Amino acid sequence: MAEFTDTLTDKHIAFVEKQPIYFTATAASEGRINLSPKGYADSFRVLSEHQVAYLDLGGSGNETHAHLAADGRITIMFCAFDRTALILRIYGRGRAVLPQDAEWDALAANFTLIPGTRQIFVIDVESVQTSCGWGVPMMELQHERDTLQKYHRQADPELWVEKFQGRTKSIDGLPTRPTDRFITGEAAKTSS
Repeated sequence: MAEFTDTLTDKHIAFVEKQPIYFTATAASEGRINLSPKGYADSFRVLSEHQVAYLDLGGSGNETHAHLAADGRITIMFCAFDRTALILRIYGRGRAVLPQDAEWDALAANFTLIPGTRQIFVIDVESVQTSCGWGVPMMELQHERDTLQKYHRQADPELWVEKFQGRTKSIDGLPTRPTDRFITGEAAKTSS
């Protein structure tokens, strides 16, 4: 049976921190619904019982940014693939914080930045739902893929910024704000 709370509890936070994968879903009033799997378990942070955030690396699109700018709604889902079944959904309103934004430094300090990070999504929690998860298969994590991080580590910073500054629309034509910096990674160094 599903249970709802208004905030994240200590039990919820402990569950979230153990999961190696999570999923995000967003939509605007028109167009496609975006549903994305997210790896790099260290990319997600609980900032408080009322707020969470995650790193977003440059990829093939920027749908989450476009949808949050247009509508703000986001759902994040975690599910256990191990012995103890559970699904946890965070419903909230989100926004993108880019390296050029005033609050970037304070927010980025919560993370070990990953090469290619283009933005951090901050989500204000409106409600949290847990459910049994009994239909989710049991699986084991072998390891995280390094392909995306390797791609970004090998990128020329100037060409990377040029490429991602050209991505100013979603696949449905909604506007996005492009990043203006290449994030090199671990030491939170940036090059302008």
